[in-house]
Amino acid sequence: MILTRTASLIYDAMLALVYPQACEVCGDSVESRNLGVACERCWSATQTFTNQDTVCWKCGSPTKGGIANGKREQVRCHRCDQNSFTAARACGLYAGALRASVLALKREPYISPRLEKLLIETQTRSPLNGSTLIVPVPLHPRREKARGFNQAAVLAHKLAKTTRLPLDQLSLVRRSHSDRHRAGMDAKGRRETVEKAFVVRYPRLIAGECVLLVDDVFTTGATVSSCATALLAAGAKQVFVLTIARTQF
Repeated sequence: MILTRTASLIYDAMLALVYPQACEVCGDSVESRNLGVACERCWSATQTFTNQDTVCWKCGSPTKGGIANGKREQVRCHRCDQNSFTAARACGLYAGALRASVLALKREPYISPRLEKLLIETQTRSPLNGSTLIVPVPLHPRREKARGFNQAAVLAHKLAKTTRLPLDQLSLVRRSHSDRHRAGMDAKGRRETVEKAFVVRYPRLIAGECVLLVDDVFTTGATVSSCATALLAAGAKQVFVLTIARTQF
């Protein structure tokens, strides 16, 4: 174990010397390949959530103040009341190293060990630890062809391999594609864009499952809520949502 760790440190040092990688947040050198696209300082400065944070039990939005552990399930922001999913959680806020990791994942299908660790820590906390099946948020075939891969599917594959939960990336499909530019849209606009956009084509694979729906970013919850509506209609028992990051809304 010690020899392996030492070899890894030596490899990182040589890699940084020969092929230095600039941190995509601050521009300094990334010290280790395990960190991905951000340096240790930027990772440390990025707000990530722990099981001690007080969040809306349904959507995972951080709230001010502390609360006794026995009352955490009562915390609600009420902005997410109309969303169909059971509960959503993110590794942290969409800023710093997490934002850089999300943007990098849209370019290249790679998840760093640092990000993987955060995803697993988030998935193994309540209530997401009750999941029985992993399903990625699908891209429309036209969008996936243009990008070359679905970043949500990349995340789902990594989680399935580590957690040993079954993966289903065939049942949930996106049947409509919008060319509208969604950046800057309000919650109502985003909801209208994805309304009835998803359908489950193999309901028997979904029925009775506690689905872990995986995506890269949680913004208003419109996309994952539309997915959850389709999954619940197909017989899913519950739909949990896991994302790398979430924006403040």
